[in-house]
Amino acid sequence: MTAKTIWLDGNSLTREQLVAVARGGAAVELDPAQLEHVRRAADFLAEKVSCGEPIYGVTTGFGSNADKLLGAHRLRDELPGGHPHRPEGTLLEELQHNLITTHAVCVGKPLAEEVVRAMLAIRINTLMRGHSGIRVETLQALAALLNAGVVPVVPEKGSVGASGDLAPLSHLAIVLLGGGEAFHLGERLPGALALARAGLAPIRLSFKEGLALNNGTAQMLATAVLALDALEYLLDTADLAAAMTLDAFAGRSGALRPEVHALRPHPGQAETAEHVRGLLAGSTLLDIPYHLVPRFKPWSAEAWSEPEDQALSFDIGWDWVPANQRHGREAFYARFLPFKGGKKHQPQDAYCLRCMPQVHGAVRDAWAQACRVIDIELNAVTDNPLIFPDAENPRFIEDQVISAGHFHGMPLALVMSYVKAAIPVLASISERRLAKLVDPATNDGLPAFLTGNEDGTDSGFMIVQYTAAALVNDLATRAHPASVYSVPTSANAEDHVSMGTNEARHVLEMTEDLGHVLALELYTAAQALDFRQEMLNAARRLAARGDWQALAGKIANAPRVDHPRYAQFVDEVQALMAALAAVGDFHPGEAVQRAHANLREQIAFMHRDRAMDGDVRAVCELVRRRAFRG
Repeated sequence: MTAKTIWLDGNSLTREQLVAVARGGAAVELDPAQLEHVRRAADFLAEKVSCGEPIYGVTTGFGSNADKLLGAHRLRDELPGGHPHRPEGTLLEELQHNLITTHAVCVGKPLAEEVVRAMLAIRINTLMRGHSGIRVETLQALAALLNAGVVPVVPEKGSVGASGDLAPLSHLAIVLLGGGEAFHLGERLPGALALARAGLAPIRLSFKEGLALNNGTAQMLATAVLALDALEYLLDTADLAAAMTLDAFAGRSGALRPEVHALRPHPGQAETAEHVRGLLAGSTLLDIPYHLVPRFKPWSAEAWSEPEDQALSFDIGWDWVPANQRHGREAFYARFLPFKGGKKHQPQDAYCLRCMPQVHGAVRDAWAQACRVIDIELNAVTDNPLIFPDAENPRFIEDQVISAGHFHGMPLALVMSYVKAAIPVLASISERRLAKLVDPATNDGLPAFLTGNEDGTDSGFMIVQYTAAALVNDLATRAHPASVYSVPTSANAEDHVSMGTNEARHVLEMTEDLGHVLALELYTAAQALDFRQEMLNAARRLAARGDWQALAGKIANAPRVDHPRYAQFVDEVQALMAALAAVGDFHPGEAVQRAHANLREQIAFMHRDRAMDGDVRAVCELVRRRAFRG
């Protein structure tokens, strides 16, 4: 078995394997031992039909037509004029054929190829359990369709999530019959032509096979698996974006410490804190003493005298805190020098930084709960009725052919509702970090909108936040759960449905915009990080020259030379100079550095306003290609 072939036995399909089929083009192979179970169920069903047993969906109609027993011959043949379009085969075969052809009524744009491939693999896998009555050769034909690269055209809308994904799965199955449409080698073709070009022939359905093919949760499950796969990467990307932002703020690491999260051990919260700690490992920006962090000042021609600094596009500065303003803060100024730069004198960061493990972690827990449900569903039987050919001591056919409700998508619908509500939360906290970075009232000494703007003509990153805000609002308005609103179908025979297919489709679509918000945070955080590093390292270089007067020139509120406190000021400036000169190069965590370098390969630092549309496309594409891995 090659790495590009996935073995299907109805019992062991994983999310990773399904993604390999859907997105990686992996082929499938059917387990011969399990095919014996498939054959036994089909033979059992054929035997019961030959005995004249009434079986739902085999010798009866479907849904609200379940009270109609099929006769031995077509009554329509006795109508005046006969039946001008008499189908081939028996009434039992016509029932299954009509089920597929009349149920393929979805609307909208075609589902993505990856979703349809995942649907095919899921349907094959569940039918491999041997409780559906499908024949081995029909199942093999379905696998051949997938392996030949024939992708049925399945319009995206039309399932209510019970009885499973009837309409979309009918679009999937109709191509097997030579109907419908399919993509082959990128070309959209009539189903029969697509089969012919792939060297395949249409099939005719036997007992219950139409019902086995279209009665299940394959579309909602396929979409959910792909959505969760995307969200898993975006959760890590959100942690990385937050880590880069925390480094750009020269923030505080205490809220990430393991002993903190041991006191409230939600799994996602603890995992997020651990992940972000790892991303920030090696950072010399975190937990910097307040007095070392200068604030941004606009560039001026007199800002820098040394040649190595004259290329800088900014100035830096601090405020001196005179002794008469230190009363009641003596303990603080015993630890920190009396200079106010960019970092606010407070022991905690804003919620969007400090509470990031709790928020990201809660979303991670929602993802994990959905994964638990989806992993069960991947190897579940989801059609109806269920066939138990080996049931012990059966008295009636109902003991071996049991009508149940495994097609009902509510288990998937509710967990996807949970995930759907979580996605705007993750986007919202990302946008709040971005907004904090560009706002001079909250960005701890960075320039307003992350641009020098010496002449008052630059907007910098101002409108990047607008786009993020628009995306967050759009995600929030789409987060209403579909699963809470059932619309009965089939003349009220199917009087409660899940709407899980809409739910999963919404979640998959929402992951794209979540990725865009995170991309915008990364784009903005990289700009902020460059400013923070350059400002700190410029201060360090200035101090390392040993000229306290040059450093004093960057400090406001300095007393006059003849002032009684001037000597104290000089001593404290010299202490600041020594403290700055003693520290090493300022840099972010190693993983943050790699992500920053990756981004800078595509997008240069923005010294002055420029067209940003190309930058935004580039960073969104980096996230889409999963280029950021912490």
